[in-house]
Amino acid sequence: MRWFALIGPCVAAVLTCSAAVPAVAATAEVTSATKLHWELQPSGTDARFRGLAAVSREVAWLGGSKGTVLRTVDGGRSWQDVSPPGAAELQFRDIEAFDARTAVALTIGEGEQSRIYRTSDGGRSWTESFRNTDPKAFYDCVGFFDRRHGLAMSDPVDGKVRVLSTEDGGRSWTVLPSAGMPDALPGEAGFAASGQCLVTSGPRDAWIATGGGAKARVFHTSDRGRTWSVSDTPLASKPTAGVFALAFRDRRTGIAIGGDFENPNTAKDALARTGDGGRGWQVPPQAPAGYRSGATWLPHSLAGVLAVGPSGSDLSLDGGRHWRQFDAGSFDTVDCTPDLSCWAAGEKGRVARLRLG
Repeated sequence: MRWFALIGPCVAAVLTCSAAVPAVAATAEVTSATKLHWELQPSGTDARFRGLAAVSREVAWLGGSKGTVLRTVDGGRSWQDVSPPGAAELQFRDIEAFDARTAVALTIGEGEQSRIYRTSDGGRSWTESFRNTDPKAFYDCVGFFDRRHGLAMSDPVDGKVRVLSTEDGGRSWTVLPSAGMPDALPGEAGFAASGQCLVTSGPRDAWIATGGGAKARVFHTSDRGRTWSVSDTPLASKPTAGVFALAFRDRRTGIAIGGDFENPNTAKDALARTGDGGRGWQVPPQAPAGYRSGATWLPHSLAGVLAVGPSGSDLSLDGGRHWRQFDAGSFDTVDCTPDLSCWAAGEKGRVARLRLG
């Protein structure tokens, strides 16, 4: 299964590789007609999953509508309902997991609907570690640098994006001072669409994606959220459009992806790349065919990127410059693991693993 690391050089107008590479195809053939596809798994629910934490080939967590949290420890052959009690009216939109036992899950919404839960026993019990009491705040995403340090972001409050910080693995949270945060634009906000509007790389760098205002922007911190800079992206922005997901291979190389969720089959001005940590963004020669809400880099690959959305899934093998759609099914979020497993999740209980053949 080392094909993830081998397919990088194999991009072309038709994605073909030599027979020596046990690799993969997007929509074209790669060695003996092998094809890349999502293999659906029975989740046992019709909840919509926008939160996904893929830990390994065997372990993954899902967070979704109707207060639903699921966990698998057998590669998706079976899913356990480990939903926190009393959360049935809440919407889990992001979940971060460290192993089969420990996870932090975020619910979204105005005021007290925005909460953070933590489990350390595989979901048998949960602790509510944060409940928003500010009616002006609306939390969208959460991300971790390591097992102890993490951030959560809210739509702007009093003209600035609000950020929470934890230093104890999500057991407690503190609102960071806003002095180091640039002013928000009128109408600017995050999109709680895939759990990827806040992402991290390494021990100190994090990025926040926005839209809704006059410009779609990306905020960056290199000191775990104390100070931030902000840059404009070429993505279109309006109340239903902007940057929905960020994916960084390292602290310099990343993509910003999104579009307009009211026009899911249109991808004009919906993708940008950066090679300097988000200070500058460039439009690639080609983008996926529609609005995409989730993206991730293939593990151990310098150039492989996956993107998903309601109208399909796409693969790039040259760092996001060119794309080929390989699946037409609907997914909202995607995540890969260091041991070479990729997962996707979305509406109507859809969850899948990436397969060959």
